[in-house]
Amino acid sequence: MYARVTAFKMKPGSRDAATAKLNELKDQILGLPGMQKFYNVMNEDGNGYVIALVTDQATSEANAEKVASIWANFAEFLEAKPEPKGFDVVLDW
Repeated sequence: MYARVTAFKMKPGSRDAATAKLNELKDQILGLPGMQKFYNVMNEDGNGYVIALVTDQATSEANAEKVASIWANFAEFLEAKPEPKGFDVVLDW
């Protein structure tokens, strides 16, 4: 298993609108090839992470354009363009 972890920072006051947009895109996100689990965590200050668990690194990398396209839907809510990082999943309990 492979994890794509993306730090982000939302603009002040955009959390509710961004969450609504995220819910609109749920099927598209969960429909990405190899998607196993999807987490979005965020503090009240707008700092957060998206953690996407996918089957393997090759599949994650093949999804890069689709993932960037999904993130583009959040451009008006984000302080900066997020850059995902990938990690091998060592444990999954």
